[in-house]
Amino acid sequence: MTKKTIILIGFIILKFALQYLLLSPEYDLQRDEYLHLDQAHHLAWGYLSVPPVTSWFSYLIFLLGNSVFWVKFFPAFFGVLTLIVVWKTIEVLKGNLYALLLGATCIVFSSLLRINMLYQPNSLDVLCWTAFYYVVIQYVTTEEKKWFYIGAVVFAFGFLNKYNILFLLIGLFPALLLSEQRKILTEKKLYSALILGLLLILPNLLWQYNNHFPIVHHMKELAETQLVNVDRLGFLKEQLLFFIGSLLVIFSSLYSLLFFNPFKKYKFFFASIIFTLAVFLYFKAKAYYAIGLYPIYIAFGSVFLSEILKTGWKRYLQLVFILIPLLLFIPMYNLAFPNKSPEYIVGHPEKYKKLGMLRWEDGKDHKLPQDFADMLGWKELARKTDSIYAKLQNPQKTLVLCDNYGQAGAINYYTKKRIKAVSFNADYVNWFNLDVQYKNLIRIKEFEENNNEFKETSPYFENSKITGEITNPNAREYKTTIFVFTNAKININKRIEQEIKEEKNYSK
Repeated sequence: MTKKTIILIGFIILKFALQYLLLSPEYDLQRDEYLHLDQAHHLAWGYLSVPPVTSWFSYLIFLLGNSVFWVKFFPAFFGVLTLIVVWKTIEVLKGNLYALLLGATCIVFSSLLRINMLYQPNSLDVLCWTAFYYVVIQYVTTEEKKWFYIGAVVFAFGFLNKYNILFLLIGLFPALLLSEQRKILTEKKLYSALILGLLLILPNLLWQYNNHFPIVHHMKELAETQLVNVDRLGFLKEQLLFFIGSLLVIFSSLYSLLFFNPFKKYKFFFASIIFTLAVFLYFKAKAYYAIGLYPIYIAFGSVFLSEILKTGWKRYLQLVFILIPLLLFIPMYNLAFPNKSPEYIVGHPEKYKKLGMLRWEDGKDHKLPQDFADMLGWKELARKTDSIYAKLQNPQKTLVLCDNYGQAGAINYYTKKRIKAVSFNADYVNWFNLDVQYKNLIRIKEFEENNNEFKETSPYFENSKITGEITNPNAREYKTTIFVFTNAKININKRIEQEIKEEKNYSK
């Protein structure tokens, strides 16, 4: 085993260890994770919320036992693969051992630790961006046509994971057109590879077509409720924070792409990052959508710095560039991860507010960062719902109807009573089991000061009562209420069918 291999294995072990150590056991899974895990039980070529790849890994997690360990393993694994791809890119660019050490350090001690903590499509998205850029570099370096087909597979897999990877092509295409590498666009094999890629993503495109392109509705809804609160200047500021310890390396990469002669044939990567960021800015994208851009530039910067810091007094700067990401990780460790108790964060809001971490998607400041608040209260909700469900005379004829996908997914993940909660929100609108003639309703309702649920629903049942609520004041779902309605006076199923129709019509 070579020295390089031993060092790489060390970084891999460190990366995995950090992903588990940076998460306090006080927190539950995050809202989105429950939805993705539930998709394992409803495999399809598409979903209202995401493309299908996440569901494939969810099914694998289910086969492995569905434990939190495996839920956290896969995003950590994608982060490790991103590290390996950057390592391999540095080798292709003929970087020495120092370049490999610098690149690996920059990747490990970055905000990717935060991204790789949650079971969402984002970790695999970053990996696919990095792998696709790696394929482009391999083709430019070797001119071997096989890389066209490998690139098609990588892109298709990335597309079936998250449509965000389209922005990569949107930024890369004009950059190629304006460079000497535009000759790539005349290669016949490129178009054969494009056909291969199209065939691979075709099942999802057909699913979108047959379901009236829900992605369009989803993007409109996202633009109206979340992206409207995105500040373009804030977007650019956050780009600096993602790899704050590696900024000098990334800026060095941009300089090297313009002026470092060994990188002359990769010069189009300079224009590519500019075009891609410009497109993200135009569409007022969330800042983290662009995080997949940067790992490959860390590879370029690491190789460049390893060359210019080889001799003379500049050799002493080698250690400085390694230490910067390590030292800047210390404040990141104290603030960016859910490794502090919610009570600690609530008691020290000034530290988090300065960095804008208390600003949620609604544009307002709250007590905890949104992701942290989204990891509280779920076990409590599931436990209380289980308790209520078990006390009913006809639990098998009870519909558990939630306001949102987080509530439904959390109940389904933690339940000990095999509850299959549903919602008119997100993918759950397609997962109602109407073969059962329901007699009872457990209604999980988000808290509102003037909640009309009791008044509106109780006339349709013989008995109605409020049986509990989420009591954790730090949870985003604080005061979410559990209503119980028993012995229906009407046909619940017909009412549900009508509401499903209305929701689907609205989504078209």
